[in-house]
Amino acid sequence: MKFDKPLIPGRLIERYKRFLADVELEDGTVITAHCANPGSMLGLKDAGSRVWLSKSDNPKRKLAYSWELLELDDAMIGINTAHPNRIVEEAILAEQIAELADYEHLRREVKYGKNSRIDLLLQDEAKPDCYVEVKNVHLLRQPGLAEFPDSVTKRGAKHLAELSDMVREGHRAVMLYLVQRTDADRFALAGDIDPAYAEAFAQATEQGVEAIVYLCDISTSEITLSRPLPFA
Repeated sequence: MKFDKPLIPGRLIERYKRFLADVELEDGTVITAHCANPGSMLGLKDAGSRVWLSKSDNPKRKLAYSWELLELDDAMIGINTAHPNRIVEEAILAEQIAELADYEHLRREVKYGKNSRIDLLLQDEAKPDCYVEVKNVHLLRQPGLAEFPDSVTKRGAKHLAELSDMVREGHRAVMLYLVQRTDADRFALAGDIDPAYAEAFAQATEQGVEAIVYLCDISTSEITLSRPLPFA
């Protein structure tokens, strides 16, 4: 996934009200950017951190700037949770995800379950439908260990239950955790943050829901799929 235009550097002043962030640009201008991230962003919102923004030319947007990346030590971290579906879709179409290869059709945001939409639905006449739910990962509390979730997610547990329902109906269901940071080498569930999600995950995988993890390559020009990560 390439960014449409060169990103704009700045320094984070404050992230607040979940979806807003004040940033000082290099010329000293202070702007308010949209933060497309509903999570707690634990460890990723310290004042003074170097951030990268995109700017929209759409005059109808209330906030022209969007917070895209965070630079932390030697790592680049993707902040925008609107991007993972597109990153994964591009990787599937480029046959970069072996576990999800050889499907003829890919559909986005298809209704299923109890008033939900699956992120990606893969279909082929020769095999069962494959329901793919994508989760963004950027929590890291120990060196190299990426974790999900960074806050309680009842919605995430609901998705696991609905993926289990698809398996019982004879389909294939895959939970794909996309690690949007460059300093991770393994993955685990943050069961101390959300025990209910960890329990829902255990039940889902027992019933046949598959779980895979992929790392991203991140730069100020693009975010692409890198390689699979093991569960710790």
